[in-house]
Amino acid sequence: MSVVFERKGDTLVALLSGEIDHHTASEFRESIDRETEMLRPGLLVMDFGGVGFMDSSGIGLIMGRYRNAAAYGGSVRVVNAPPMIERMMKLAGMGRLDVFK
Repeated sequence: MSVVFERKGDTLVALLSGEIDHHTASEFRESIDRETEMLRPGLLVMDFGGVGFMDSSGIGLIMGRYRNAAAYGGSVRVVNAPPMIERMMKLAGMGRLDVFK
């Protein structure tokens, strides 16, 4: 489990890798929150290209970051999610949040 960050202007890209489940979600959350609290990016891009497995804890991870970003006027985008993970996100109703572009 790891998160690598890249800053591109007002965009913060979080490259996630490993598995996101109830054991690891808090580590992802703490790492991302620490960076976003310091930088307050206009856009947080969560890149799921390196995620091999995700349970419902991943949905909570995204939703929490979405709420945090909205609180300071930012937004969240989810990219490179493997097909099964993207399907899970959409079944959970995340398509309505306009996080997939």
